[in-house]
Amino acid sequence: MSDLDQRLHALEADLKTRGSVLVAFSGGADSAFLLAAATRALGSDHVAAATGYSHSLPIAERDPAAEFARSLGVRLITPQTHEMEREGYRANGTDRCFFCKAELLDTLVPLARDLGLAHVATGTNADDAIEGLNGLRPGIRAAAERGAITPLKDAGLTKAQIREASRRWDLPTWDKPAAACLSSRIAYGLEVTPRRLARVERAEQGVRSLLATHGHDAARVDLRVRDHGEKATVELSANLLPLDPDHADEVLRTVTDAGFPAAEIDPRGFRSGSMRRIEPVEMNQKAVK
Repeated sequence: MSDLDQRLHALEADLKTRGSVLVAFSGGADSAFLLAAATRALGSDHVAAATGYSHSLPIAERDPAAEFARSLGVRLITPQTHEMEREGYRANGTDRCFFCKAELLDTLVPLARDLGLAHVATGTNADDAIEGLNGLRPGIRAAAERGAITPLKDAGLTKAQIREASRRWDLPTWDKPAAACLSSRIAYGLEVTPRRLARVERAEQGVRSLLATHGHDAARVDLRVRDHGEKATVELSANLLPLDPDHADEVLRTVTDAGFPAAEIDPRGFRSGSMRRIEPVEMNQKAVK
């Protein structure tokens, strides 16, 4: 039995002992795989998915997530979350994710109880847990403090293994680009506001639409528009770079049209968690002002 097969077996055994679960479902590859695994292990009558709706969840993520849950025959609940009311979230320090996850779990735990479901499960994987030990994922601590279970982590499943297992199971999320809430695009120390989140979302939607007109599979492109206050930096899948100069100009105009005073394309391409890295960026594609 391969290492992946052993871990999938451990995951199934763990889920079966849980009886019933409410999966915190963002629509990303990890939580989608967990939702599918829980449905396989427990049956759809003993599983539900919950997606917190707020300013930080891109609207474009909502319909695909709902369709995925429907394809599994799982009920989807979409409670409103109010992380913007938490001062620690708005302040946007390096612990912002703690307050976001606290709000989500404080919403989902009583919801699970009302639905008669035994546990709330998150899509935290083994790689996330290692980052958590290094202080990079404060949301893990918030979820643990509120009693959430982490079946993927407990089974030792890494991000790569989750994608491989998702591919085996023909899940449409197996190669979905990494996703994160919109607030992760805002530089630490800048206040998170609905206006900032909205202009990031407009900019990313506009760039994806533009890429599609140039023949790219926009849904499979890694893309972040990072908000540095008066300037945005655009991170794209490295295999798209450098852009044709005319296309680069179109991308930058799209971002400034969304409400940013200036924009630049990061020549290093998409880098997960780049906002955690404090380092100068020398741009080699011109800025639009």
